Amino acid sequence: MYLGVYIQVPFCQSKCTYCNFHTGVFPESLQHPYVAAVCREIAEHRALYCAEGIAAPSGDWNLCTVDTVYVGGGTPSLLPAASLAQIMDALRRSFACSFEEVTLEADPETVSGDKAAAWRSAGFNRISLGAQSFHDVELQATGRRHRCSDIYHSVELLRSSGFTQLSLDLIIGLPHQTRETFVGSLDQLIALRPEHISLYMLEVDEASRLGHELLSGGSRYAAASVPDEDLIADWFDHACARLAAVGYEHYEISNWALPGCRAVHNSKYWRRAPYFGFGAGAHSFNGVERWANAHDPAAYSAALAAGRWPVEQRSRVTRDQALEEEIFLGLRLLDGIDLSRIESEYGVTFRERLPRLLDARSVEIDGSTLRIAPGRLAVSNEVIAELLS
Repeated sequence: MYLGVYIQVPFCQSKCTYCNFHTGVFPESLQHPYVAAVCREIAEHRALYCAEGIAAPSGDWNLCTVDTVYVGGGTPSLLPAASLAQIMDALRRSFACSFEEVTLEADPETVSGDKAAAWRSAGFNRISLGAQSFHDVELQATGRRHRCSDIYHSVELLRSSGFTQLSLDLIIGLPHQTRETFVGSLDQLIALRPEHISLYMLEVDEASRLGHELLSGGSRYAAASVPDEDLIADWFDHACARLAAVGYEHYEISNWALPGCRAVHNSKYWRRAPYFGFGAGAHSFNGVERWANAHDPAAYSAALAAGRWPVEQRSRVTRDQALEEEIFLGLRLLDGIDLSRIESEYGVTFRERLPRLLDARSVEIDGSTLRIAPGRLAVSNEVIAELLS
């Protein structure tokens, strides 16, 4: 049984206006005790989980092998390289490890030649770089610390340090973004030829400062300059065509890869494979239960220091919830879902709902394979909600 491991590092230099994650700006003095707590959770995971009745996905902890690791946040690249190596060593001591993909999230301005070399030595073989935009006005408006020149410099440093797997992110719909600036960012990104690309449409919700401002009709955080939703969808469609034309495979709604370079770890989430999360706010799934650690780094560290499991949420996945996950996670993948398998396994039928979706050209069906139609990917959530209604 192969497992993915996610490590959460909640520390940031500053909070981006669009961010809705449980991260923040914390004193540097918290980093050392936090890393110690993460290593302790990893080392004691069997005892902590067994005490709470959490079984290994395979039924036997000794049969679990970790093949992917993803260190995210937050800005994990803020941690000293020695701390990241300490976490990797804790994983090697506590699990059988056969690493295929080990990813570290990094902000461009935090990359240095020394750090990149140390990351390679620690076992990281893939870097996910948060570029977000190649236009300084857009970066500055959202509170990002880096500038366009930092993206180019960090990619050069990472390549020279031996990283052959880079993933770069862009956000569609940033304040002050226009079609011209987005297309410019996309073209500059393509010119760097990363093995993997993620494009995220701006998420608007109450959990971010910009989202709250947009929902309340305010003007702070350059909310008035956020592009219209229809424009964002048009730019997404342009990106789909442009990336296909230069050899990138569109395999998940927000993700593209050169052949053979799909994100192995993240694919576990979309396919409902088991994974363990360590760190404040990290989530885990063993196939039948989901649980999440305390979001506050101090509360998380204090629980482990006291010998307690640091979980604040835990629930068993019901059959109905599992079915919904099969649909809304599976349909994010452009390969689609095996509708016959799902209907047989869960004793349900979606066939009567398909004609209206097919007539609206929202979905495509090929035998028993159902997928979102290419022209509807930008509004996939609406299509999935209609299928599940």
